[in-house]
Amino acid sequence: MAVKIRLRRMGQKKAPFYRIVVADSRSPRDGKCIDEIGTFDPNTDPSTYKVDEEAAKKWLANGAQPTEVVNKIFKNAGIIK
Repeated sequence: MAVKIRLRRMGQKKAPFYRIVVADSRSPRDGKCIDEIGTFDPNTDPSTYKVDEEAAKKWLANGAQPTEVVNKIFKNAGIIK
């Protein structure tokens, strides 16, 4: 099973809000997830995010692959160098 760390879209039309989740790569974007490890809000200026660093590092150590956007968020948060 390939595990990805990716965004789950929430919020209203034209006002997206995202949760950073750990999910099976075969599941749909807003489908079932294994774990929620943070949030990302692009509507604020600058964009805000909250990440549980311990959970993120645990999942990365177990082989979960972050998507491009999540990778950038992790670099800004100092989780990935």
